[in-house]
Amino acid sequence: MGTSETILQVLSGAVLLPYHSDSFFEKSNSLLSFKYHVNSRRKKGSGLMQRVNYSRSSRNCMRIYALGCPHSVSHGKTLNDRFESVSCKCQQADSVDAVTAENGLGTGTNGTFNSLISPQVDVAQQLNHHNEGLASIGKSVTVGTINDTPSIVTFDSIEDEAWNLLRESVVYYCGNPIGTIAANDPTDSGILNYDQVFIRDFIPSGIAFLLKGEYDIVRNFILYTLQLQSWEKTMDCYSPGQGLMPASFKVRTVPLDGDDSAMEEVLDPDFGEAAIGRVAPVDSGLWWIILLRAYGKCSGDLSVQERVDVQTGIKMILKLCLADGFDMFPTLLVTDGSCMIDRRMGIHGHPLEIQALFYSALLSAREMLAPEDASADLLRALNNRLVALSFHIREYYWVDMKKINEIYRYKTEEYSYDAVNKFNIYPDQIPPWLVEWMPNKGGYLIGNLQPAHMDFRFFSLGNMWSIVSSLATMEQSHAILDLIEAKWAELVAEMPFKICYPTLEGEEWRIITGSDPKNTPWSYHNGGSWPTLLWQLTVACIKMNRPWIAENAVKIAERRISRDKWPEYYDSKRARFIGKQAHLFQTWSISGYLVSKLLLANPEAAKILINVEDTELVNAFSCMLSANPRRKRVRKGSTQSFIV
Repeated sequence: MGTSETILQVLSGAVLLPYHSDSFFEKSNSLLSFKYHVNSRRKKGSGLMQRVNYSRSSRNCMRIYALGCPHSVSHGKTLNDRFESVSCKCQQADSVDAVTAENGLGTGTNGTFNSLISPQVDVAQQLNHHNEGLASIGKSVTVGTINDTPSIVTFDSIEDEAWNLLRESVVYYCGNPIGTIAANDPTDSGILNYDQVFIRDFIPSGIAFLLKGEYDIVRNFILYTLQLQSWEKTMDCYSPGQGLMPASFKVRTVPLDGDDSAMEEVLDPDFGEAAIGRVAPVDSGLWWIILLRAYGKCSGDLSVQERVDVQTGIKMILKLCLADGFDMFPTLLVTDGSCMIDRRMGIHGHPLEIQALFYSALLSAREMLAPEDASADLLRALNNRLVALSFHIREYYWVDMKKINEIYRYKTEEYSYDAVNKFNIYPDQIPPWLVEWMPNKGGYLIGNLQPAHMDFRFFSLGNMWSIVSSLATMEQSHAILDLIEAKWAELVAEMPFKICYPTLEGEEWRIITGSDPKNTPWSYHNGGSWPTLLWQLTVACIKMNRPWIAENAVKIAERRISRDKWPEYYDSKRARFIGKQAHLFQTWSISGYLVSKLLLANPEAAKILINVEDTELVNAFSCMLSANPRRKRVRKGSTQSFIV
């Protein structure tokens, strides 16, 4: 459908727009009618602005959208009088130079919105039709209007449908776009916490908006989540370390203190105290730093990362990650469930995914930290950690046929500094599947390394982001892509991309997962296929100048993903089934596909995510390889600045 035809249809009737619904709306049996005034900008022509009046009535809407500033909301006559006066007193992102001093972020200014800041959306964006479900490419959807005269919307491509769905998932806080909900399936009653904005889930959405030139939502997300960083949340009277970023947050409408007749919007974060397993997210802060760097590089607006509160937020995350502890390794020690695999899957210890994100966040933070005396010690610790971390991962996590042969002939119970088998790995740990699966050409970084334990499973996100962040060497990066091509049938099959390979089965599954009914073999985190991994694969392939790998994966995804209603994940060894508990219209499945398409159309844009290998790190790495293995312990004050 052409743009002019779409505009005519919009002007001929009312347009549906998602609105915020919270508990007091859900309990009401009354129809709610909200009137908006939206500025719609034509995509072509002289930029003429048209004003469109429309209304929407809906019952028991389960989707979470802020009402902008609720001053302008016109309530239906059947609503209780207590909701006739609704106010919004929130902290405006643009006016926040810092948050409260007691949390270590300086002083802040509380701004109050006096009028509705209506979100500016394209006319095509307003044609939402979640009540009837969203049709696949080539199918028509009927949109109800005031006079019940249907309007027909046809998607010209899968990309058009994906953009429409992505914009439908946007959450507003005080009239400002602030993020996207995890899933937006109108037919799903078991929504759990999928109506919240997850930091890790928003990353591909944020990248998609950046590549599209829509910067405001990413800027708002960065600044508002920064305000949540200093919230004190507890689990059994215990508070996590300062600097922790929440796993997710939700926009809630609550009564204003001292006045039940007035309402205000608040951001309610979850630091893991309400999540399944009650595990705090380690990756949220790392992804936040990566997105902050991408925003600056893509928009050219460096003022955000130069703000005092943002600089302080970066430092707080770094101090939390770089804090001294009992661990002897440069890798981050974390528990099961602290990253994308947020359930028990045997990844406790030093999982590759966290190490790759940690390395990328350290490099990104080093670019953005303002040079000042107060940051000198932090930058010194950061550089030392980068050297040690890159050496540790490249040396001890890497496996190919040559390395497997070395492990097969390891001597055990070795003591002293010149031991070859430093972690006392027993050769019998080499699993039979690996001997048959490992191709002659190619290799990968294993999933985990601890004393007497190597997790030989292939974890996709960790390996892909090791390429993107330059944690893997150039040779290793090409070898990882070689392995993906060689094992295409196992890792891609009928829907990209396997989150890990192989699966845990039988007694091993029962012991390691705790008999998790969701992580059964070839499902969910246990060997399931996740379409969102397309965008990480695409960035890695573009960096290594092998985009055809990602192009082939995207073509495979396009055969089914729209028809299957954009599921969260796929089940079975060849990804032939939609996940048994997968949510449909999963936002990061949608945005992951869009980012892949945008980057393949403009590969240069991938630079906003890629970390180029630092020559100083390469030189330091080479010195460590050539150094005497019988290094003495470094005394305080020595010129040696790193330990492995």
